[in-house]
Amino acid sequence: MTVEIHKLSVREIGERLRTKQLTAAQVVEHFLARIEKLQPTLNAFIHVDVEGARAAAKHSDALFAKDEPRSWLEGIPVSIKDNIYVAGMPFVFGSPLFKDNIAPHDELPIELLREAGAIIIGKTNLPEFASRGSTYNPVFGATANPWNTELTTGGSSGGSVASVAAGMVPLSLGTDGGGSIRRPAGYTGLVGLKPTLSRIPRADGFSSVLYDCEVVGPIGRTVDDVRLMMSAIARPHRRDQRSRGFAPMTEFTGAPGKLRILYVPRFGDSPVDPEIARSCAEAAERFRAMGHEITEGELPFDIKPVSDNWAKIGNVCMSLMARNNAAFKDLVTPEYRDRAITGDGISGGEYQGVIEILYQLRSAVGLAFEQYDIIMTPASAANPWPKNEPFPPVIDGKNAGPRGHAVFTNWVNACSHPGLTLPAAPTASGMPIGFQLVADFGADERLLDLASQYEQHHEWKDQWPAC
Repeated sequence: MTVEIHKLSVREIGERLRTKQLTAAQVVEHFLARIEKLQPTLNAFIHVDVEGARAAAKHSDALFAKDEPRSWLEGIPVSIKDNIYVAGMPFVFGSPLFKDNIAPHDELPIELLREAGAIIIGKTNLPEFASRGSTYNPVFGATANPWNTELTTGGSSGGSVASVAAGMVPLSLGTDGGGSIRRPAGYTGLVGLKPTLSRIPRADGFSSVLYDCEVVGPIGRTVDDVRLMMSAIARPHRRDQRSRGFAPMTEFTGAPGKLRILYVPRFGDSPVDPEIARSCAEAAERFRAMGHEITEGELPFDIKPVSDNWAKIGNVCMSLMARNNAAFKDLVTPEYRDRAITGDGISGGEYQGVIEILYQLRSAVGLAFEQYDIIMTPASAANPWPKNEPFPPVIDGKNAGPRGHAVFTNWVNACSHPGLTLPAAPTASGMPIGFQLVADFGADERLLDLASQYEQHHEWKDQWPAC
């Protein structure tokens, strides 16, 4: 029987490479063919490096011939979100401002992926400046959800999740500044991890658009896929001082024992789609059946000060980008020009006040994790909406603003803790639904161990979109 390579996990591909049942060249050609077939429909990629991928596969095969693979990522194609520098590839950031730009060098996580043997196959689509919850930009257009191509993948890692969900690559490296990995993963039936700040070290990238709230993180089909990427690149590095407080990521060592899980089904009176509410409540009960202690309640800290001031962080960062790029206000979408102008008017004292609010939240969240091991919420308040629309204006019959669908995620970025999205039961129409698990600062392994335990009881890896 012919093996459909794209339906194998990262570890399964790696095992076949090590036993010479497959070559890295065969793996790359299979995924390049998938990209060629599906890209016209999904628009997941903004650039595919065919010759670079083939050359990297040749090098990986030479190492496999000597039984010297560098890690479980050796010979594994990986896509990269287009707000991360990859030397010699476009860095467009979804904006006409950078439409002809080529990245001057690799950002540190890309260096680490290459050192681990991963094959960087191309760059994926995102909204302009990764600053919207749906993936559309004026340079490359909209990315379609593989489960329903009329609908969005969410954002801002929308091209990344489309590339993994459709089997165009086994893994992608995205970024998460307010839920940009976790919500899209939930919309496409994937596992998406926002690691603890600096758990994957960063250096030599483009200026942040969200202070230190944005991190890079892996997107895969299984928990083990995500863990294998973390095992390869989540390690201390001298170019990111904060990363040096962490030990290298470990392999799965078994179930985490009985955990205290706080399940928060909604935030205040913010609307939640009823199908999401039902599906996530069912997932919480599954954890109870697995032996964990489930408490349903509200967040034990106040996120309103952060929510009320969240836009100021991005506006100041837009102001800096405008200062650094003379053509900014002439070329970007008017929304971002206006945000930069608003950022120009925020004083240093006002901005420092926002940073103090972040630090206050981080202290409060740290104290809450004395009482709980995990906080669980839906990943999103809304199911995917039409791909050319920026956000769903109505949720459960109630008017919702631009971030109404995104209420569950940005506090995790503000406090720097790790958050993970896993698939829950789908909607009646078959669209994926995700739920979010958040762990204590630095407890990425515990989060992945719990996710692995859940996956063993409620596996989803054989659920594929029709494409």
